[in-house]
Parts: sequence; C-alpha cells; structure tokens
Amino acid sequence: MTKNNETGWNFENSYASLPNSLFTLTNPSPVKAPELIILNDKLADTLGLDVEALESKDGLAVLAGNEIPEGALPLSQAYAGHQFGHFTMLGDGRAVLLGEQMTPEGERVDIQLKGPGRTPYSRGGDGRAALGPMLREYIISEAMHGLGIPTSRSLAVVKTGEPVYRENVLPGAVLTRVASSHLRVGTFQYVAKWRTIEELQDLVDYTIKRHFPEVEADENRTQSMLREVIKRQAELISKWQLVGFIHGVMNTDNMTISGESIDYGPCAFMDIYDPETVFSSIDVQGRYAYGNQPYIAAWNLARLAESLLPLLHDDQEQAIQLAQAEISEFNKLYHAYWFKGMREKLGIFNEEPEDEALIEGLLDMMKKHRADFTNTFRSLTFETKGDAVLFGTPEFEQWHARWQERLDRQEESRESSKKLMQNSNPAVIPRNHRVEEALKAAVEKGDYTVMERLLDVLSHPYSHRSEQEEYSTVPESCGPYQTFCGT
Repeated sequence: MTKNNETGWNFENSYASLPNSLFTLTNPSPVKAPELIILNDKLADTLGLDVEALESKDGLAVLAGNEIPEGALPLSQAYAGHQFGHFTMLGDGRAVLLGEQMTPEGERVDIQLKGPGRTPYSRGGDGRAALGPMLREYIISEAMHGLGIPTSRSLAVVKTGEPVYRENVLPGAVLTRVASSHLRVGTFQYVAKWRTIEELQDLVDYTIKRHFPEVEADENRTQSMLREVIKRQAELISKWQLVGFIHGVMNTDNMTISGESIDYGPCAFMDIYDPETVFSSIDVQGRYAYGNQPYIAAWNLARLAESLLPLLHDDQEQAIQLAQAEISEFNKLYHAYWFKGMREKLGIFNEEPEDEALIEGLLDMMKKHRADFTNTFRSLTFETKGDAVLFGTPEFEQWHARWQERLDRQEESRESSKKLMQNSNPAVIPRNHRVEEALKAAVEKGDYTVMERLLDVLSHPYSHRSEQEEYSTVPESCGPYQTFCGT
C-alpha cells in the first residue's frame, strides 16, 4: 500500500457499506512493465491530485494496479443487464473500483481501473484491456466533456508491458476512469432479480443519498428517484442526438443512474445524417441505431421502473400505475430538451408552433442529400454554403427563406442568434478517420503526438478556431466505418 500524502488521494468507500452481495473485494493484478502513455493534467488538478506525483514511480504503480493507494478499498461491482434485449448476470469483468475520491470542492467521484486483470465476474475472460480501445475511450470521453455532455472521464492510460490475446496479439493497457458513480440500471435489475427487498431498499437509499439528496424528504422517495433518473437520461440522450453521437451498446448495464455517458465501446459520431446509422459490428439488427437511441433509453428506463416496483407501492397494480406514469414522461421530456437544442442550433430563442416543421424540413433535406450533420449546422452558423449538394437545391433556398423570416420575428438581434449558434454547433467532433489515425499512430508506431493534437482540437469544440478547420472534413476516400467492442 502506497502513501497518499504527496499524490493527494483522499478516498472514502461508501459503496462498500452496501450489502456484500453487491460487490466483491478484488485487488488488481500487477503488471510487468508499466509505462505512462497519457495523463489528464487538468482533470487531476480538479481531483486534488498532484501531477508530478502521479507521474512518479509510485504514482504510476497505482495507475497500473501494482500498488493500492492508502485509503482505497478495491472492489468489483455486481450487476445484471439486458444486452441487446437478452437479460443476463454480469458484473465488473475487467474493472476494479479503487474507491471514491473526495475532491477539494467536496464532490465524490469513483476512481476505477479498467483492464487490471481478472475479477470474480470475468466469466472466463482475462480481465485485461488493449491499448487501442483504452486510448479510444480516453479520446471519446474527453471529447464528450468538451462538448458539454455529461460523461465519465479518463484520468490516465498506462501501457502494461504485457500482451493481450484477442484475434491478434495486442499491447495491454489500463485506463483510470472517473465517474460520478458506476451505479447502473443493471445494478437495480440484479438486486431485484436475485436479492431481497431489503437489499433493494438499501440500494435505493444509497442512490438517493449520493445522487438525489433533494428528494430524501419526499413521501415516495423511490418514485421521486425514478423521476429524476428519467429527467437526467432524457436530457443526456437529447445531447447525444444534437451532436450526432451514437453509443453503439445501449444495454441496461451501460446506462448510469447519475445521467452520465459511460462505457465507450463501439461508439462513433455520425458524419452523413441518417437516422439508421449504425457503426457497431455486432449491432446487425440496428437496435442501437442513431434514430433508435431515444426509444431504447425509454425501454431501459422501463426496466429500471420494473426493478423498483416492490418499493413504489405495496399494491402491485398501483406500483405499476406509478411506474407507467413516470415512464410516460420520458418522451415528452426528451422531445422538449431536443426541440430546445435544435432551436438553439438554428439561432432561435423563443418557440413558435411552426418551428418543429422548420426543423424537420431541414433534417429531411439533409437525409435526402446525404449532408454532413455537423458541417451543415456549422455552415448555417457562418452562412457559408461550401460544397454540399444540399445548399444548391431550390428546396433549400425555400427553406432558408422561411428560416430567415423566422429569425426576423424574434426580438433578439442577428448577432445574438449567430452567437447562440456558435455555442450550440461544434466546429469539430471526433471524426472517425481522425480517431483511427491517432490510434494507429499510437499502437503501431508508439507515436502519441497525433492523438495529443486531436485532443487539443477537441477540447474546445465551440471556439471555431482556424486550426480546427482541417479536422472538420471527411475525405472522399473514407468508406463505410465499422467499430468493434474492445473496451
């Protein structure tokens, strides 16, 4: 066990106060030759951690899983989940929660190692992770943070010096992930299916205390908690849709109670606008396509509500009615968040009845002419039509005239509208070919400068800096993109 005075680790272990059935104490497995690949200096600072100490031999030993920092109580969490609609027992198969860091601002965040070896929930796996997927999660999670989307974050990636055997032999790595918590819909499903009502109550009490203290005094605290989770997820999914993000594996074990994006496996950002876009190699039916994400979120939340039925009301019929009433609000909430976001992307401050037709008209044209999602809104922001086929069509000219008339009807100035659009339409997203370019350079050549430049560009996507220009286009040579579950 290492001392934490120099590094700044300040652990508490509230999750370990829950019933033992919810976790298993698990130490990471040491690795041979840890090498620090990337460290998130700014995140470390907000966590109250000393960057120089993290980069030291002792700091590296913690990030690699070779040493346990003082105050930590490593454990792996048990949970279940619907994976592509099929329910199964799961758990942290290659993750170890070191503990909860108490930040200088008084916030409590999980510090989790991803890829530190086998756990009791590994189900035959080796518990390890490959360098490429861990760097991918680092890039995407930090890009999401830059876009203002609630997300788990990445503190560090450490190369283990050991091979990982998949289809090919790959370099191994450990990611240090930071999240508000790792409580999932699947956590509640596991307890509801295989544990007692008393344990379910313990989990609900813990969740409310940690994430929703404002509802502790409510008469039906479980219902209030469900309502708040639904609100957070409605807002989160709307933010995904507004930037063209496709998660790829929206299983119930990948949906957090806190409302953060988590588990970046076969995720990607949409280039050409098409609601049927799927990138994941395993999503052959398109269950988790871009256009389906709001519906899947509602489905997942219905599974959460089912798990909470025994605590919603003593009478099952009344419990079901309460659950249905809350779930029925999701679509309305999601649409309100998404609609507001789309108006902002078009520089519209207030709401008029015909706005929805205006928005849908643009999206229909974008789909018809295979327009780039991000660049279309970027072009509208700066009134630059570029080379997109969409902008040369008569139907677009008609739409554009309607849009200009709409802007003229609001009190705010055109300059204010442009500013709103700049703050709502990113100049850059993690373009798939750029992410692959960075990963290839890192994994195959040991060149991390490509990734570092990409991360810098993605850190301020709404700044519309000139150096972002080269990262905003997709070469015609880029064919269909496919992602794979590697994290």
